[in-house]
Amino acid sequence: MDIPRPERKRQKRIRQTAIAAGVIVLLAAVTIGLTRLEPAAPSVALASVWPENVRQGEMLIEVRGPGTLAPRAIRWIGAQADGRVDRVIVRPGAVVEADTVLVEMSNPDLMQLADEARYEVESAKAAYADLELQLRNKQLDQQSTVASASAEYESKRLEAVAYKAAGNAVSGIKTQQAELVTQQLKVKLDTERERLAQFSKSMAAQLAVPRTKVTQSQHALDRKLAQVESLMVRAGVAGVVQEVLVEDGQRVALGANIARVTNPADLQAELRVAETQVRDVLLGQLVHVDTRNGIVDGKVIRIDPAVTSGTVQVDVELTGALPRGARPDLSVDGTIEIKRLDDVVFTGRPTYGQANTTIKLFKIVEGNYAVKVPVELGLTSVNAVEIVKGLVPGDRVILSDMSAWDEYERIRLN
Repeated sequence: MDIPRPERKRQKRIRQTAIAAGVIVLLAAVTIGLTRLEPAAPSVALASVWPENVRQGEMLIEVRGPGTLAPRAIRWIGAQADGRVDRVIVRPGAVVEADTVLVEMSNPDLMQLADEARYEVESAKAAYADLELQLRNKQLDQQSTVASASAEYESKRLEAVAYKAAGNAVSGIKTQQAELVTQQLKVKLDTERERLAQFSKSMAAQLAVPRTKVTQSQHALDRKLAQVESLMVRAGVAGVVQEVLVEDGQRVALGANIARVTNPADLQAELRVAETQVRDVLLGQLVHVDTRNGIVDGKVIRIDPAVTSGTVQVDVELTGALPRGARPDLSVDGTIEIKRLDDVVFTGRPTYGQANTTIKLFKIVEGNYAVKVPVELGLTSVNAVEIVKGLVPGDRVILSDMSAWDEYERIRLN
């Protein structure tokens, strides 16, 4: 016969309760421990990042800007007269000399005006010649009058001298009469000579007006002829035709641009530098211009005072020889040397990071791990950045974009 023992049941329940409580405590402890563990470092392919060493030495501060080659001197050929384009002889790209005809034009009205100006010149010349002939004849008449007066005076003078030398052989009255007539003829001769002198001056004054008319009409003719000649539009300078703005049959107004000629051997680089970087650019600084077919040295000769679309134009005089294929509007890249820093700690320029700021970079440690460290940056250049604090020479950091792993302090490289 079984005897019930209630104390055993109680002990069994206590034991089960203790075991359950222990299991709960153990699970809680494990859970707390797991929550306190750091997340596993993610794996990143080493080939997908850009690592670089931290170095110490000379660092070159540079500014880079894209741009184009442009001619230093541009010759715009304008229309010197109204006209219609009969024929475009030269097209863009052609090599021309100063007297090369680019475009042939015509203007019948201008031709007629030139003929009328030519008639005006002939008429003015004829009028001048006629007046000059008339005045010359009058001058000859006056010269003849002077000659007659001179002969008459000389004859009476000699007669008076002879009477006076004869003494008592000639009466005194006759001698006095001869001397009086001589004096009258002398006055007449002087008067005629004065008239001749005054006529010569008057003649010059009278001829000045028609002479001016001849000169004016000749200048008018020369202008018309120059306009007619300008219908044959010439290059004016030796170079290459960059642009022709007219076509056959087109009507061209006075002063309109017809073509553009440049010298392809005389080029400069026009760089566009970000407005935030141009503050360090100065006149005379050395520039290296990459033409995609060679690098040409130059120097800064002008900095545009205006900002356009966030950039400033910097003109560069090319001091080196241009490579083959260099031509206007060719795309180039220019690197301007700002200054050199001696004995500084630096590395390549990271994807993100401005001058004089603090950023976080992944520093490679233990061979295949990288940990995030704060780095204080100094001056920046095109391909380098100064390290003020956070890294030392010999450290190896990742410079590529690591924004996908911003939430991790440690990554594994494989």
